[in-house]
Amino acid sequence: MDKKKVAVPLVCHGHSRPVVDLFYSPVTPDGFFLISASKDSSPMLRNGETGDWIGTFEGHKGAVWSCCLDTNALRAASASADFTAKLWDALTGDELHSFDHKHIVRACAFSEDTHLLLTGGMEKILRIFDLNRPDAPPREVDSSPGSIRTVAWLHSDQTILSSCTDIGGVRLWDIRSGKVVQTLETKSPVTSAEVSVDGRYITTADGSAVKFWDANHFGLVKSYNMPCNVESASLEPKLGNKFVAGGEDMWIHIFDFNTGEQIGMYF
Repeated sequence: MDKKKVAVPLVCHGHSRPVVDLFYSPVTPDGFFLISASKDSSPMLRNGETGDWIGTFEGHKGAVWSCCLDTNALRAASASADFTAKLWDALTGDELHSFDHKHIVRACAFSEDTHLLLTGGMEKILRIFDLNRPDAPPREVDSSPGSIRTVAWLHSDQTILSSCTDIGGVRLWDIRSGKVVQTLETKSPVTSAEVSVDGRYITTADGSAVKFWDANHFGLVKSYNMPCNVESASLEPKLGNKFVAGGEDMWIHIFDFNTGEQIGMYF
């Protein structure tokens, strides 16, 4: 099916509440895409190259704290204050499955092979759902030191990254043992952590700064103070020469990766 010819439900042309998560897809045959989550309950899909709005996923009944696209940008996932994580068809906007939780879900991430969905939230439990068997009970890792704010996969799905709402740092979990093997130290709680498409960088946001870490040796590579409070940041996947950040002002700001200078914005 030609992705460009499929109609996606069009609902609104901008978030009406603070932007709390941003995620670039890998580059696909149809280009790359940017999905954003907001407290307005409606994740939004855009063309990653131009920022043009494609459509909005409707169905959550509470703030959406996290969103992501799978490797081929064919499916989206979202995590919400309505105690669910949802799986969506990114071509049509249809809801494919809803994963019930017992409390607010703050984070979600597709595995690199697209077969697994990782979630986390107020329950302090990392859950791994098998998307080939969506009704099956998930695998659980329940030793997080606090409520979970963000999650990501690293090293060909062998490692999980997570941060906590009220505790600084990003923890790296070995998927086999369920134990923390490394911590990226930060003074403030990290509200966003993702791995770049080329696997080189871990991008984090902690409100006042966006940082880029070496994804293999875990040293800090770049740190930029933001002109506004930000909740999330994502590195552009095609050239890696810019990144986006969003937060309380409801705008998506675009920055130069090499200098940290703001070069544009989406609304």
